[in-house]
Amino acid sequence: MIRVLPAFVLGTLSSILLALNTLFWSAPLFMLSAFKLLVPAAAVRRRIDPVLNWVATCWIGCNNAWIGVLQREPWSVEGADNLRYAGWYLVNCNHRSWVDIFVLQRVLNRRIPLLKFFLKQQLIYVPVIGLAWWALDFPFMRRHSKAALRKHPELRNQDRETTRRACAKFAHVPTSVMNFAEGTRYTPSKHRTQSSPYRHLLKPKAGALALTLNAMGGRFQSLLDISIAYPDGTPSFWQLASGQAGRVMVHIRELPIPPDFCTHDYSTDAAFRSDFHRWLAQLWEEKDQQIENMLARAANRAA
Repeated sequence: MIRVLPAFVLGTLSSILLALNTLFWSAPLFMLSAFKLLVPAAAVRRRIDPVLNWVATCWIGCNNAWIGVLQREPWSVEGADNLRYAGWYLVNCNHRSWVDIFVLQRVLNRRIPLLKFFLKQQLIYVPVIGLAWWALDFPFMRRHSKAALRKHPELRNQDRETTRRACAKFAHVPTSVMNFAEGTRYTPSKHRTQSSPYRHLLKPKAGALALTLNAMGGRFQSLLDISIAYPDGTPSFWQLASGQAGRVMVHIRELPIPPDFCTHDYSTDAAFRSDFHRWLAQLWEEKDQQIENMLARAANRAA
């Protein structure tokens, strides 16, 4: 019944619900985080971190409720049935829109441990939610220009140390570490600028993925390779919030992680770097074909 309302009304109501939901769950999140900050003992962290993750899971669950009500088309999700809400996952996905995060959270919530993203440093200043990400130990990464890196090569080590510190915290409780290997959202202009060899993807960046594997050692039980496609066009948040996102297709495949990827140093081992690039390029070719197949199926169903 609610779907018959004008898009502007639906989008406004959804945005208000998102804001109220965020404020409601932020209160216990900040109180628990303050206690963890005041008593930084490992035993305290081991007890509080699962509760913080539970609070975030409830926040996602409430968001999923209004998203589910608004969707006019059922989502096509493949490969989610055998996931386990225990252990550690490394999650890799293509990146089309900020809507991807809501899609991943809706599909994976309570199927695997809470997703933890690597975020740009500037996002910590987003009202309320920036502090919530900090409270949940989401790592904030600084972006340096090529000119700055040439002038100050030591800046290259900052993100490495940030990643290592974050992964050390992730080791306390089961966690899913999320990585967008493209490093940015896909747009046709970025695709042209890169001269990307893929039809639906930007070129992947190997460094962050390799560093996470090295920092977490053998903790990860597998890699979840996720492909997202939007047959009706890449939606904005407003389109999702107003029930105009169109069809959403998600394909998940669970892959083993080569054991030596967790022991070699990407920054110093040239032979390992070459092996890792070949592995990631193969993964990206398969992902590109998977997205092509998904879009072809959607076109056939619409015909």
